[in-house]
Amino acid sequence: MQLESCYSAYHGWLAHWLQRRLGNAFDAADLMQDTFARLLAGAPAQPQTPALRAPRAYLATIAKHLLINHLRRQSLERAWLAALEALPEQHVPSAQQQAEMLQALQAVDAMLDGLKPKVRAVFIMAQIEGHTYANIAARLCIGERSVKRYMAEALTECVLLA
Repeated sequence: MQLESCYSAYHGWLAHWLQRRLGNAFDAADLMQDTFARLLAGAPAQPQTPALRAPRAYLATIAKHLLINHLRRQSLERAWLAALEALPEQHVPSAQQQAEMLQALQAVDAMLDGLKPKVRAVFIMAQIEGHTYANIAARLCIGERSVKRYMAEALTECVLLA
């Protein structure tokens, strides 16, 4: 199936599918467009692609990933706004600073999401919870050498993020 005919045939279905999950037509329309943009960006030069032989399943898979990211960003934003509300008035950052901090939080969240589960666990235990490498190794039943390797992997991702 060609991309143009796929869009014509499935954009209404996908918008409805997303709206049922989000309860919001505007966000559903945005994610629907993002889904087709992702499909277009990954489309090979050949008009007939294997992925488009089962277009609904393929579109639903792309949309699910985008939906999960969207919901995670919303959750992070709600937590950020709650943290801001708890601050005394004199310590509330400016609107510009708030936007920059939220962008940084979203970038860190995306970086953490991209890590392998053990790498993410080691990074969080070391950097956020303050555990020693020996303690992390004992808690995760791995060697300290693995902890060091996982930390190096996580820190490399942090440097690439910056």
